[in-house]
Amino acid sequence: MRMSWRWLPNAISLFRIALIAPVLMLILDDRFDIALALFFLAGFSDSIDGYLAKRFDWRSRIGALLDPIADKLLMAGTYITLAWTGHIPIWIAAIVVFRDVVIIGGATAYNFLIRPVEGEPTRISKLNTGLELLFIVFVLSRAAFDWPDPISVTIIGASVLVTVSISGIDYVVSWSRRARSNQTTD
Repeated sequence: MRMSWRWLPNAISLFRIALIAPVLMLILDDRFDIALALFFLAGFSDSIDGYLAKRFDWRSRIGALLDPIADKLLMAGTYITLAWTGHIPIWIAAIVVFRDVVIIGGATAYNFLIRPVEGEPTRISKLNTGLELLFIVFVLSRAAFDWPDPISVTIIGASVLVTVSISGIDYVVSWSRRARSNQTTD
């Protein structure tokens, strides 16, 4: 009997979900160096599961749900925890989490009211995600190693604010258009 490896991307997503609590606890315990290492591991695992799913066509409906859930939980949890501990402004955590709530709410409504969601992130959304990740890396690195300088963290934080706003508006507008066009064709 031949063993299938199709389950591997989903297992990696579950592993990423399992890393969330340790990352958050380490931040709360001021263990920023280890939190940063686990955050990198989570980010690397995201790249690996995506590569495997696409390269070998190991895609599944559960994987299409697990991967973004893992990403959103890791990002929201980290932003909220960093705001809670005073390492980032509360407003930046609020806007990042609010955008994700709007996207998840919209995707859920679209999925149940219109048709199953099948979508690729837009370029601005990918840029936003990259900047959100870089901001967390900078904040954790600054807390652990006093590097990079505060102005670099501020510039990346401002970039996150801009891309969160643009990508959030882009999602609302494009998915609203898509919903209207699907309602008129059904």
